[in-house]
Amino acid sequence: MFITPAFAQAAGGDPLGGAGGLLFPMLIMIVIFYFLVIRPQQQRAKQHREMIGQVRRGDTVVTSSGFVGKVLKASDTSDEVEVELSDNLRVRVVKSTLMDVRGKGEAAKETA
Repeated sequence: MFITPAFAQAAGGDPLGGAGGLLFPMLIMIVIFYFLVIRPQQQRAKQHREMIGQVRRGDTVVTSSGFVGKVLKASDTSDEVEVELSDNLRVRVVKSTLMDVRGKGEAAKETA
C-alpha cells in the first residue's frame, strides 16, 4: 500500500531531463529542412528577380495568368511594363507578375 523508495525516485541517466534526447534530432531536422526547402526557394526567387530586372523592349514574356505578349515599354525606374497581347490590345503589367521572359524572337514552347 505504501510507495516504496524505488518507485519514488526519478529515472536517471539524462542530465537535461529528457530535453537532451530531443535537442540533437531537432537540430538535424532543421538543418535538413533548410538545405532541402528554404535555400533552393531563396535561390529560385533570386533568379526570378534578376530575370525580371533584365526585361527589355521587344522581349516576349509570359504573365502569371498565362498571357503571352511582347514588351513595348520597360523602364528600370518603374515596376510596370507595357505588354502587347494582340494587335489591338495593350496592357500594363506589374513586373513581379511576369513568370517567364523568353527573349527576343524566341518561339513559344510547345508541349506535346
